[in-house]
Amino acid sequence: MNISRCSGLTLEKALANQLRELFGGISWLQDWSLTHQHADKEWGFDFLVKLRLPKGGKMELLVECQSDPRPLDFPNVGIADSARRSLVLVLAAPFISARMAERCEEQGWSWFDLAGNCRIDVPGVLHLERRGNAPVHKRSHPKANLSTAAAGRVIRALLALENAGIRWTHQTLRNECRPGVSMGLVNKIAKHLRDERYVEYLPLPNEGLRLRDPLGLLAAWRQAYRFDRHDRQSYFTLLTGKHLQEALANLDSRTGGFAAYAAFSAADFQAPHVRQPKTWLYISEKHVDLFERLVEAKPVDSGESLVVLIPQDDGVFFLGDGGAIGQQRMRSTNAVQTYVDLCHCGGRGEEAAEALLEQKLKPEWKARGLL
Repeated sequence: MNISRCSGLTLEKALANQLRELFGGISWLQDWSLTHQHADKEWGFDFLVKLRLPKGGKMELLVECQSDPRPLDFPNVGIADSARRSLVLVLAAPFISARMAERCEEQGWSWFDLAGNCRIDVPGVLHLERRGNAPVHKRSHPKANLSTAAAGRVIRALLALENAGIRWTHQTLRNECRPGVSMGLVNKIAKHLRDERYVEYLPLPNEGLRLRDPLGLLAAWRQAYRFDRHDRQSYFTLLTGKHLQEALANLDSRTGGFAAYAAFSAADFQAPHVRQPKTWLYISEKHVDLFERLVEAKPVDSGESLVVLIPQDDGVFFLGDGGAIGQQRMRSTNAVQTYVDLCHCGGRGEEAAEALLEQKLKPEWKARGLL
């Protein structure tokens, strides 16, 4: 069933039944009641649950039912702190996304959905938490697909450390994306990221778009990212050490920036943690022949010393690190690009990604007031 068809009283009844099922599985929980028809008219909640406390007194759960909640539109209720001490606010919906669950927990709300996923915390009485049940209702597709190469260009621009704290207009954000993207795409991505509260719009006089949750957006991009779209090829070269570094620096110069250290090799410069013998590179498809000549590299089926990624999109080359300036070495991918690649490239990639996050990304974002 589509979520859009599950609304009003039908939705409220289905969610009430789900809560009865959740509480029914707790053998010791006996003395409780559920009342429909907006029992709490003052605050507009959909049903009221009363629990008797083991040592006397009661606790009330005010349950708000929504058909398709989004983080931007989180319920705003005017309940005084003194009143909230004996109240538990609960958001109920056919489907609660991980992002929405995180938002609930930030605001001190409990939540549950029709699949039985929940986090219901009643201080002094119970803590019930279940996750991972498959959704039982379809939800509307998000208005933006973060897995596309074009979306990655926008996200990369927002997350790049050198752009931390920038106030963007849609036009300036579009100008930062390489290769170029349409204004329509920027509008669509920006609206989706605002709905999910990864970015925020600032009011006048400092009107603009600003990153507000870099860790959340990075996690969302990591989940959506399609590393398998890059063509991975194995090479071997006799060049090592300084000679290899110089050959790759020459390649960087000759290609005009369409070659870069990637994954583990980029992390070696950005946050050294995992040592491994292979050199990882991004090489634009049109420059593979030049790479083979300058680096004296031969394709191999085994015994590779070079892992070459031919990217689906040239966006991976833009916003690369500035460490190559004044140095005889090839540039590396931007740290956020390095991070998502490491998360998906296997081996000890996740370990190296975590080190990059802790040693470089978080400190920079924290210094800019984003964490």
